[in-house]
Amino acid sequence: MIIGFIGFGKVSQNLVSIINSDDIDFVTSAENRSSETIDSIEKSNVEALDTFKEVALKSDILISATSPKNALGVARQYGKYAKGIYLDLNNISPDTTFEINQSVENLVDGAIIGKIDSDSPVLYLSGKKASSLEFLNDFIQTKIISDKAGDASKLKLLRSSYTKALSALLLESDEIAKSNGLEDEFFDMLCLTEGDDFRQKSLSRIHNTINASKRKSEELEEIIDYFDENELIMVKAASEKLSQYQP
Repeated sequence: MIIGFIGFGKVSQNLVSIINSDDIDFVTSAENRSSETIDSIEKSNVEALDTFKEVALKSDILISATSPKNALGVARQYGKYAKGIYLDLNNISPDTTFEINQSVENLVDGAIIGKIDSDSPVLYLSGKKASSLEFLNDFIQTKIISDKAGDASKLKLLRSSYTKALSALLLESDEIAKSNGLEDEFFDMLCLTEGDDFRQKSLSRIHNTINASKRKSEELEEIIDYFDENELIMVKAASEKLSQYQP
């Protein structure tokens, strides 16, 4: 079996490590990729083809793991060449998933819950061909939600609305505490109710939120575009907060 990747960032790199089987080969392409991505490809156990079109044609499972804003364009450009399973793992709205479904055959909508480099990430899948990927349970906990492409994306958006709004609130609270010279006391107080490791986890979340503010902001816009805007008071506030860190 051949698994191909369009996009070779953190998700793709970790999946190569997780799906460890002599019966599975991996392919991607360095076409128009950054020097950092090319370096990651060269260090991995992945064959680099000349073009992503070749990757799509050669793969039994083609995984799209790029970014929310590129997901639809990637599907339209390369999905027509993919005759096996097309697994989309981007943080996109169900509306975008439905548009992708018009461009590719055998779409499976996927969501990785939990950090992909943690000990226990969970892969949620939906779509008519989702059950054909149950073998991934041998490598990563895999849950088939339904045969409706878009259901995994809905769950992914709901989770993102919670986690990113919470991260924005934590970031804002930390900034205010710091400006008042009370950052240490602020976390000491929270640790009394949230656990001894809350400070370390919070500072890591704050750091990651700032560094990935552009991507997280894009994901929040997907949420706002899909759900009833009038119900998304906290999500809109989080989006406004993260926009302050855009270049």
